[in-house]
Amino acid sequence: MKNKILIAVAFFLSLKGLSQTTITNPNDSRVITTGIPFALIAPDARAAGLGDMGVATSPDGYSQFWNASKNVFNTNKSGITLSYTPYLSKLVNDIGLASVSYFNRIDENSAFGVGFRYFSLGEIEFVQDEFSTPVIQKPNEFTLDVSYALRFSDQFGMAVGLRYLRSDLKLQTGDTDATAASSFGADITGYYQGEEEAYNDFNGRWRGGFAIQNLGPKFKYDEEGQENFQPTNLRLGLGFDFILDQYNTVGVTAEFSKLLVPTPPLLGFDDTDEDGVQDADEPTYIVSGQDPDVPFLSGVFQSFGDAPGGFKEEIQEFTYALGAEYTYQESFAFRAGYFNEHETKGARKFFALGAGFKYNVINVDLSYLFSASQVQSPLESTLRFSLTFNLGAGTYTEY
Repeated sequence: MKNKILIAVAFFLSLKGLSQTTITNPNDSRVITTGIPFALIAPDARAAGLGDMGVATSPDGYSQFWNASKNVFNTNKSGITLSYTPYLSKLVNDIGLASVSYFNRIDENSAFGVGFRYFSLGEIEFVQDEFSTPVIQKPNEFTLDVSYALRFSDQFGMAVGLRYLRSDLKLQTGDTDATAASSFGADITGYYQGEEEAYNDFNGRWRGGFAIQNLGPKFKYDEEGQENFQPTNLRLGLGFDFILDQYNTVGVTAEFSKLLVPTPPLLGFDDTDEDGVQDADEPTYIVSGQDPDVPFLSGVFQSFGDAPGGFKEEIQEFTYALGAEYTYQESFAFRAGYFNEHETKGARKFFALGAGFKYNVINVDLSYLFSASQVQSPLESTLRFSLTFNLGAGTYTEY
């Protein structure tokens, strides 16, 4: 009888302890954050007009930023691209993303590419006190990358890339360490482009691609600072070209992407005095999920099974984009796309429209974004513009 009483007391005490656990971060605040997030912004207007996709679309001059494997399927010998995207254009006029890239097909089976992206946060006036002279600072971030693509068959190729990432965001003052953060990352990509096949009323061609990008060590801004993950991400895409005749083609593509970094866990503490406030002797612990403080490679594998909400939340971490592109004689294109991100992971949802024109060796692409979410996009109502200079056009024939 005495043992039964002790067991009952222990049971009720355990229930009481559980009931005192206070959650410090709610279930709807597990947005995954990384360092240098601008590396995930679409740099070109064609990809933006399709809903921010590019891993499985047909090859173009901007393949370097999306899937470098596509460079070895480009019909041009080489090309140069230039683009600029205003950011927060409704509020300021000096924040934006600029990019330039170059690719060259060495021969039928190999190609290389280089790319540079620069994100400026404009000018910030820093005043230490009312007697000091204002100091103008220009925080910025940039990436510089190179890639090499190799064709393994008529339909499939892969590429590897190396990227240098640098983030100079800390405002420099007399009493703080303002060292810029930097790191190296790698890309592994693949692209499939099938042969043109005859169907009942049209010809068609399948496309597919994958990319693992920004795979590299964490970085921090100073010795005492918190380490930041690179924006390591996975992209998977599948598309099909409806070749209606020699002049008209309609391409449709779907793309899925996921950040390969740990999900923030659900945190809590034992509120022993039941006052709803965390005291110094009430340490924080992980209620659900896993510790995100792991090496970058462990974080990649952990990212597929560490969400506090289980498999359901893991699926919610995938974004998807749907896009369609109509081209006429490869000289004019009209595009439309949709991008979706779950509400608990950022809530980015938008429609996009785009157009492209080709004049001699120059491609001009434009796009415009319409937000479909309560969370306003910093790119909403922004006209995006990009140029491609095709060198050695028509050197290669891809079916």
